[in-house]
Amino acid sequence: MLPLHIDAKELWDETKEEFIKTDAVDLILEHSLVSISKWESKYHKPFLSSEKTAEESLDYIEMMIIGKKPKNPLALRLLSKEQVEEIGKYINDPMTATTFSEEEEKEATKSSKKGKFITSEEIYYWMTAQNIPFECQYWHLNRLITLVKICAINNKPKDNKKKKMTSSDLASRRKQMEAARKRYGG
Repeated sequence: MLPLHIDAKELWDETKEEFIKTDAVDLILEHSLVSISKWESKYHKPFLSSEKTAEESLDYIEMMIIGKKPKNPLALRLLSKEQVEEIGKYINDPMTATTFSEEEEKEATKSSKKGKFITSEEIYYWMTAQNIPFECQYWHLNRLITLVKICAINNKPKDNKKKKMTSSDLASRRKQMEAARKRYGG
């Protein structure tokens, strides 16, 4: 979660030719699967692989708000450059100590096809397939994706290096078993 404080300000509205006061606002933001799902519902495009306009980015910040939304819709437009940068750093923070080797990263992402856009529904599917509880949809997205990767790596079938037997191998094995039965009276 990212706590954020937006100071009270007084602005001049040129169209109405009057001052507008905005109250100070304290917000808590969460970059989560739920936030992304809301954004994708509005814009009908994948959040994780799409370029965003300033308006779309501002809408996403609004969808990240946990709890009460600001009464004044102008409040989010008053974010400072530093606050916008802080939000960007927060969104990109891995939020975990877990790291993956190149091989593990390849293995974990093998199931997602190259060139395929990842949507919130795709991530919900991964959660369901890995039996990850739905309460994790409220976690920071990068932490959730890390958990999905860990589950994919740990739940993959173990490669026990056994080759499938060919027809001739099976026939040979059958002959050996028949010979053993004849020898031991079976």
